[in-house]
Amino acid sequence: MLVVSDEVRRAVAERRPVVALESTIIAHGLPRPRNLQVAKDLEAAVREEGAVPATIAVLDGRPHVGLDETQLERVANEDGIRKFGHRDLPLAVATGASGATTVSATALLAARAGVRVFATGGLGGVHRQWTVTQDESADLGLLARTRVTVVCAGVKSILDVAATLERLETLGVAVAGYRTNRFPGFYLSDSGYGVDWRLETPGEVAAVMRAQDAVGGPESALIVANPVPTAEQLDPVLHARVLDEALRVCEERGITGQAITPFLLDELVRRTEGASLEANLAAVRGNVRLAGRIAGAWAGR
Repeated sequence: MLVVSDEVRRAVAERRPVVALESTIIAHGLPRPRNLQVAKDLEAAVREEGAVPATIAVLDGRPHVGLDETQLERVANEDGIRKFGHRDLPLAVATGASGATTVSATALLAARAGVRVFATGGLGGVHRQWTVTQDESADLGLLARTRVTVVCAGVKSILDVAATLERLETLGVAVAGYRTNRFPGFYLSDSGYGVDWRLETPGEVAAVMRAQDAVGGPESALIVANPVPTAEQLDPVLHARVLDEALRVCEERGITGQAITPFLLDELVRRTEGASLEANLAAVRGNVRLAGRIAGAWAGR
């Protein structure tokens, strides 16, 4: 069922650098036509770092690892493109559905195709008011049993960052800051929480990946937390004010459960006049470039 593009298949077979890219940001994270341009820019950034991009999506019930230009345009422009986590993949395959892949679905399909390095914006995590809603992203459980290296800017600051880090520890998922001792907060360079491990170079990340294989144990992921540059982060004071206001509106309107996250993200974009979106894109671009360098080190380049 898995369709791997010829370019990606050859690169994996020849042990050349490959970077997996999720497609949710294309289909659901950005307005048209900017979404398509960003998708092309991210693939170009991977190539500039000497790696092959492998954007992942499901089209007509067939999971694709590596999209051509027509397929990329379809994900960006077609109405009705759904959002698939890893749990949705069997249903999508059986019914012939099309959708963009989240972190969990992208990580799973990348691993199935032999792609070890994956770049994204931020992970899902434990949601606020977890004790009431029991709302936790499927990303965490999937990463606990999938051997992939995920370069990300931490988790979105609208989540419960402390609980997410605790959950990752419980699940046995390794987390390391890239040139930082702090866990990034997606829009922010520092979420307010620290990390136990710090890595300084792509070569050090690749060494950890090799040690994962040598040590054995559960097939869990490695999270490389790469902060958005301070100059490109969302203003922390503005972020705190807007998030506090948006959370208060949630409480007043009775917005709960899965409706909270999209509401808060929309409010951040609206109330910051798009500044949160620009910080998002700055984080993604940095992660993609770092992932390309890590993939090169992993391939021995």
